[in-house]
Amino acid sequence: MQIQGQAAIVTGGASGLGEATARELARLGAKVAVFDVNAELAAKVAADIGGVACVCDITNADSVAAALAQATAAHGSARILMNIAGIGTAKRVVGKDGNAAPLEDFSRVVNVNLIGAYNISRLFAAECAKLAPMEDGERGVMLFTASVAAFDGQVGQQAYSASKGGLVSMTLPMARDLAQHGIRVNTIAPGLFATPLMKTLPEPVQASLAASIPFPSRLGKPDEFAALACHTVTNTHLNGETIRLDGALRMAPR
Repeated sequence: MQIQGQAAIVTGGASGLGEATARELARLGAKVAVFDVNAELAAKVAADIGGVACVCDITNADSVAAALAQATAAHGSARILMNIAGIGTAKRVVGKDGNAAPLEDFSRVVNVNLIGAYNISRLFAAECAKLAPMEDGERGVMLFTASVAAFDGQVGQQAYSASKGGLVSMTLPMARDLAQHGIRVNTIAPGLFATPLMKTLPEPVQASLAASIPFPSRLGKPDEFAALACHTVTNTHLNGETIRLDGALRMAPR
């Protein structure tokens, strides 16, 4: 699918990997809807790229439906969905105080990262399936954002790893499910990237993390993620695949 002229949705588009992807899609000629829970940041990014900001809680079906309607009114029906919104946490199963980890922490991460991504994807797919087919019968494409933690989860990452592992496991069956509608599904599993969250860590910690990456021994650039995300749109034969983007990193236990 060519990106030029297409309507696209980016969840978590107000910052980090999502912002970089929204900006790259716009640079390539897409009409971009920036979905995020942060209205102020979403509005800023949307203004910069000539898109539309849509306040959206991906875990809430009504919120997603309203945001999709707003995006459609502004740009027409979307054929591109970039699922990049997500949260993280680190909790040992048994804490230093001897108490079990709070169940609500685990539930919250899985609810946002996995169930939220599925929620918006199912609603997007239902609308996308109604569109006229293009070349090769393609109607749309969606991307999930997992993590190397799906494969190399560290101590305390049970919730995060489970949620991201769920996205990886969902990729192929969803691609097979939506093949009849001409909608492709892929996933990127990024490693350590120079996102705003990463930049809140002390410089020595960032340097240590970067040094753990075999090559290149630096943090990933959000633009590199965005470039690969857009490639999954334009390469029509790429479907049902999870791609690690991590400089050959394999995470240590802690």
